[in-house]
Amino acid sequence: MFETILVEITEKHVGIVTLNRPEQLNTFTSQMAGELHAALLAMEANDNIRVILLKSSGRAFCAGIDVNELTGKSATQYRQWIEWMENPLVAISTMKKPVIAQLQGVATANGMGLAAAADLVIASDRVKMGLTAINVGLNCVGPILPVARCVGRKKALELLLYGNLLNAQEALELGLVNKVVAHEELDAAALQWAEDLAQRSPLAVQIAKSAFYQSEDMDYQKQFQYMNEAFARLCTTDDAKEGVAAFLGKRNPQWKLQ
Repeated sequence: MFETILVEITEKHVGIVTLNRPEQLNTFTSQMAGELHAALLAMEANDNIRVILLKSSGRAFCAGIDVNELTGKSATQYRQWIEWMENPLVAISTMKKPVIAQLQGVATANGMGLAAAADLVIASDRVKMGLTAINVGLNCVGPILPVARCVGRKKALELLLYGNLLNAQEALELGLVNKVVAHEELDAAALQWAEDLAQRSPLAVQIAKSAFYQSEDMDYQKQFQYMNEAFARLCTTDDAKEGVAAFLGKRNPQWKLQ
């Protein structure tokens, strides 16, 4: 079905999407952007999937956009093209299911944006991240948006304007990644982390993620009102009742797969 990505579903309800252009450092082409977007939406619609793990083959997570697609377009065509490339980044925030990015190497330009757009990130201690397009006369004004939400205005502008690379520890300290593990342990640690999250109530997780993003730009009091409404809706569900009953009965809960 896909040529530039790989997809699989584990028995523990984790959908795995792998960027698969290793010789090109998994740089975005129009084809890969379209296939990644389609795969994410398909996993969002699959009731057997609770958590999505986004990873890459080879030595790089994603080194940005394939420069071979940069030439010969009008301004209108460039706008349409870059919007297509960024569809996967935008989609993640609109999806109910959590997306965990697994970084094993370089994540630069649109690759850094993709990592920052993911809900959670686990990284190898060899990772390098940066908004490097400024170094070739371009800029990362799209990828900077999810990056800025992680690191704040001043650091975001520094990353955007200088294009310097961050190592894994710096990325951790800035809030760009949640966990850093030894490179050799990354595959096992990432899958375990995804499977751990998949053990939670799918409905509670999905409502939590959706409410978080929906309330993010509201004023403070409206955020509380929105979150309280989301919590009240959750309390009426079968999963909430099952979770409390399982806790009181000292047994494992049996969640619905949706």
